[in-house]
Amino acid sequence: MENDFINIPFEIKNLDRYYIRSSIFKGINESLINFKGRLLDIGCGKMPYRDHILKNSEVKEYVGLDIETAITYDASVQPDFTWDGHVMPFEDNSFDCAYGTEVLEHCPDPEKVLKEVYRVLKPGGIFFFTVPFLWPLHEVPHDEYRYTPFSLERKLDTTGFNTIKIQATGGWNASMAQMLGLWVRRSGIPSTKRKILSIIFKPIIKKLIRMDVNRKITFKESQMITGLVGTARK
Repeated sequence: MENDFINIPFEIKNLDRYYIRSSIFKGINESLINFKGRLLDIGCGKMPYRDHILKNSEVKEYVGLDIETAITYDASVQPDFTWDGHVMPFEDNSFDCAYGTEVLEHCPDPEKVLKEVYRVLKPGGIFFFTVPFLWPLHEVPHDEYRYTPFSLERKLDTTGFNTIKIQATGGWNASMAQMLGLWVRRSGIPSTKRKILSIIFKPIIKKLIRMDVNRKITFKESQMITGLVGTARK
């Protein structure tokens, strides 16, 4: 089966997921230079980026970790380790790098998770992360937070991380594109109407995404964002 987390088609049935998955994949690709040695995938799920990272980075060992009660997306893919949400089953300074995509919003106690990530990283190790901002409730009732860049930076700083860099995955135009895609594919409108509107909206969504490319997004008053991507070092 094609991995549409990486080979992300821009098509009618994918209008709701195209931008967010493209943004996450773009962020990962931009951080591949920082991935090396032993990598920990936090909240790994079905590990859709594993093969890509192993092929395109200096990572030698990829370790998938998920919570014991995690939703099973693919029964054929099991995490290498599970944990109880309190203590990760690894020694201090065990990993050269770690990453978690769309994970922190599901953590009831994000500071505890970040402290564990910090503990198992080697000094100088990098943590890559993404979180949604403009996204519907998902994995209910285990959807806990939507972060602003300010709150996320404070949590990372309090945990001990430094060299914290956080960027928006998209601004006003991308936000409108994402909302159009979400509304037309997920809002519960009749199927015939959904099909017609999806055809109408597709070029509009494409245009809005193009308008957002390379725009510098600053975290100022009234700025709209689709999500956040960033890195922090131990």
